Amino acid sequence: MTQQLTEQAPDPLDELGPVDWMVVEFPGSQFRGEIAPLLDDLVNRGTVRVLDLLMIRKGEDGVPEFFELSDLDDSELGTLRAYEAVLANLLSEDDVNAVAAAIEPGSTAALLVWENRWAAPFGSAVRRAGGQLVASGRIPIQALLAAVEADDADESSTDERGE
Repeated sequence: MTQQLTEQAPDPLDELGPVDWMVVEFPGSQFRGEIAPLLDDLVNRGTVRVLDLLMIRKGEDGVPEFFELSDLDDSELGTLRAYEAVLANLLSEDDVNAVAAAIEPGSTAALLVWENRWAAPFGSAVRRAGGQLVASGRIPIQALLAAVEADDADESSTDERGE
């Protein structure tokens, strides 16, 4: 008698980790690929998978220009061009326009969408156990730094008063 498998093969979508996005802005009109080696390291270690990447330049007049990786010079990209073949183009026109509105005139920005591959096994286990994500968030680094500085200032003023 042949034994039938009671488990189905996992759905590739079930193995996805959480997907995040960020926009990083640089003054001026030139984006340099200096961050590419660090992103490459995260990808090579399996920590993240780049899903989409868009470059945005906003002129002094406030008019944005959008660039796919194929539109940019290698000196601007470093090794980021390696991700071009695997990008999913997840961003809608509305997404891109909303991001462009937040960028300062005279700046260049990169909009990056990535999968947190490190969290995929945990997320998959939660889903198989019948759980679901009901809330998530991120604390901006600027808020953390401000909180640490405020705490340090409070400690300094307490020490000076001898309390």
